[in-house]
Amino acid sequence: MRVEQLGDGEPEIAVVGSIHGDEPCGARAIDRLVAEAPEVCRPVKLIVANEAALDQNSRYVEEDLNRAFPGDPDADTHEGRLAHELAAELRGCTVFSMHSTQSYAAPFALVDTLDALAEAVVPHLTVEALVETAKFSKGRLIQTENVIEVECGIQGSERAAENAYSLAVEFLGAVGVFEQRGRPRHDIPVFRLERQLPKPVGATEYETFVANFERVAEGDTYARADDELFVADRPFYPVLLSPYGYESVFGYSGSLVGRLDEGVEAGPEPTPEHD
Repeated sequence: MRVEQLGDGEPEIAVVGSIHGDEPCGARAIDRLVAEAPEVCRPVKLIVANEAALDQNSRYVEEDLNRAFPGDPDADTHEGRLAHELAAELRGCTVFSMHSTQSYAAPFALVDTLDALAEAVVPHLTVEALVETAKFSKGRLIQTENVIEVECGIQGSERAAENAYSLAVEFLGAVGVFEQRGRPRHDIPVFRLERQLPKPVGATEYETFVANFERVAEGDTYARADDELFVADRPFYPVLLSPYGYESVFGYSGSLVGRLDEGVEAGPEPTPEHD
């Protein structure tokens, strides 16, 4: 873990990149901010999280870091120990965590549940959607208080790296590290993750047929594993859907629960699930 800082004093704001080592966009955005050394109105930590996995260009070394929080100093895995160290480094901070995905090229934001922080910050971000992950937050950094995640684009792409930098600058403007620019946008749709969409492990070929954040009707075929077709048993909105992004799921089934300027519908009490 590498920790940099802009400004003097004890930071209450932190930007985190490359929790997953095959998602270099966050580390590149942080490197750019460090190199530019801009003047700041309040101090901020800039953290490149999983350097060992980043060096290997692999999602993780021994365990998915974004399933390992809060971690343990005596954990058997690199990521288990790192989760504990990173959580301690972030304690007391409002956190912006940058990721990338195989499923969607445009940026979108994720929060555990819509709260005052998300309502204040997300309108200042150039994102197409906001996703509530509460049912699926266990073990992730996002389950910690005062964390906003963003998916910046396609893993390894130049566009994701550019988006990560722009989103980090927008976030830092929204929380007072930089002078705020631009007008907030409140018409951002809010989705809520409801179910995982399982896929069989061991197939030779996978394919998806529907677009993320676009409604899938009951009876529509949304994916294939070899000769097996997967058909929607009810309407849903795909989120993080891709053929190869996850080992055992195609992605998630979500619901559209409102827009930031309208408020959102209350959901059922979350029940734990994992991928």
